[in-house]
Amino acid sequence: MAGTTPTTYSPLLKTQKKGSKNNDVDWVRPDGRDFHQCRLAFFRTGAVNAAAGSAYAEFGNTKVIVSVFGPRESKKAMMYSDIGRLNCNVSYTTFATPVRGQGSDNKEFSSMLHKALEGAIILETIPKTTVDVFALVLESGGSDLPVVISCASVALADAGIMMYDLVTSVSVSCLGKNLIIDPVLEEESSQDGNLMITCMPTRYEVTQLTITGEWSTPKVNEGMQLCLDACSKLAKIMRTCLKEAASASDE
Repeated sequence: MAGTTPTTYSPLLKTQKKGSKNNDVDWVRPDGRDFHQCRLAFFRTGAVNAAAGSAYAEFGNTKVIVSVFGPRESKKAMMYSDIGRLNCNVSYTTFATPVRGQGSDNKEFSSMLHKALEGAIILETIPKTTVDVFALVLESGGSDLPVVISCASVALADAGIMMYDLVTSVSVSCLGKNLIIDPVLEEESSQDGNLMITCMPTRYEVTQLTITGEWSTPKVNEGMQLCLDACSKLAKIMRTCLKEAASASDE
């Protein structure tokens, strides 16, 4: 079992100074970060012994664990396929959110996780088999889905599933005139819009883009560039975790 040292990262674009939703200099983010500074990111592999691969991720107060099972032979009821299948499930514990007892499967997040990962896995190498990815949000602290996607990518790599590249995900919230990267719950609850990018950084290929709210074209371009650059830096943290895990297993 190996993990990274908690690390923060920021896009290369000039960091915005602290201000208010309407550029008032008195406003400060709840956790004190600059507008373009991501939370401390921590990854650890081997979090679930019974799984083929697993990972734990902690971004601020957002805590996620992902287990990967397979590849295993697809059920006979399924039609023959010369490429592998991917199943994804995202759920929340009953204590993950501020309102207790609301833990449940999240079908929308499960579908988005599948879409984010499917294009990165080389499914042709695992014909007639199924890979199951189970993500559990232990604590919801904001930007839950991007953390789930990035953690799932590390878990797949830990399971030895062949991929074209690691998959990373980062989101930005639009609050007034400002773009806030890697938002926490308080920021998401008051945002005017949200943009999330999932990509394969080495290939510079976007696997998923979601936008909610009203965005101008310049703001979309700025938000995408912020996310892409942050994704590239996040990938380095994820690779460091995997390299450390590989080194530990060789000892």
